[in-house]
Amino acid sequence: MTNKVGIITDNLRLPVREALKKAKEMGADGVQMYAVSGELDPAEMSPTKRRELKAFIDDLGLEVSALCGDLGGHGFQDPEANPAKIEKSKRIIDLAKDLGTDIVTTHIGIVPEDESGRIYAAMQEACRGLASFAKGMDGYFAIETGPETSIRLKKFLDSLPGDGVSVNFDPANLVMVTGDDPVQGVHVLKEYIVHTHVKDGVRLRAADPRDVYGMHGYCPGGSHEEIAEMVERGDFFREVPPGEGAVDFDAYFRALQDIGYDGYLTVEREVRADPVRDISEAIRFINQYRHPP
Repeated sequence: MTNKVGIITDNLRLPVREALKKAKEMGADGVQMYAVSGELDPAEMSPTKRRELKAFIDDLGLEVSALCGDLGGHGFQDPEANPAKIEKSKRIIDLAKDLGTDIVTTHIGIVPEDESGRIYAAMQEACRGLASFAKGMDGYFAIETGPETSIRLKKFLDSLPGDGVSVNFDPANLVMVTGDDPVQGVHVLKEYIVHTHVKDGVRLRAADPRDVYGMHGYCPGGSHEEIAEMVERGDFFREVPPGEGAVDFDAYFRALQDIGYDGYLTVEREVRADPVRDISEAIRFINQYRHPP
């Protein structure tokens, strides 16, 4: 396996340039960075700042594997909120291109089962516009897997023009939230995968994805506040170090090879107290596959 290894710099909980230097020290080939607010908000990144940051990254010998452009809320389910979100998403891909990557990862909201409803139509309209813009820039908006099954996501993507809206494949999200099989998911979504996360987890109990992702107030078996607290405590699922959860990484990495995926394997760790140790361990885990004994 020859894929490059990335890390999400925000998981290090360090200022941007310190996180970039630490990523290099840890042996990463590239980085994924959040670009929604703060120092990397596109509105705060003047042309000079973009050139300086790109030069800093290049001098370290790193690449940007992707920017994260997740705008939160209900994704693109609200037609009234969508114009502003679409405009910001476009500015994030402008920034991505200036920093040397073609990929912006995002959440679009849960793809509904009802394909004839207002929410489905709103998401389609927004994603059609994003798909066209991305392709015009030779780029991709990559939806992160998890809120819905791979089959439902593929059907939604098939309804859009081209592949400007693609997939950031996160195997743990599928395991933890929908109970979907990530190995099967790789084959289902193979034509759309442009970026991946290396993350592991276990599902402790079934949950409505709308509760997990905070999409509505109706929570079977409990109030919205109670469900939110259970998610925070890890009552529904738990993220764990790669190799210690329900993701079969032997089969997962083999599936990525089978479909010819040659992009980044980007570590995402979200829970423990020592992020440098956790992410370093995850890099070592991946390197067992890249450099087998």
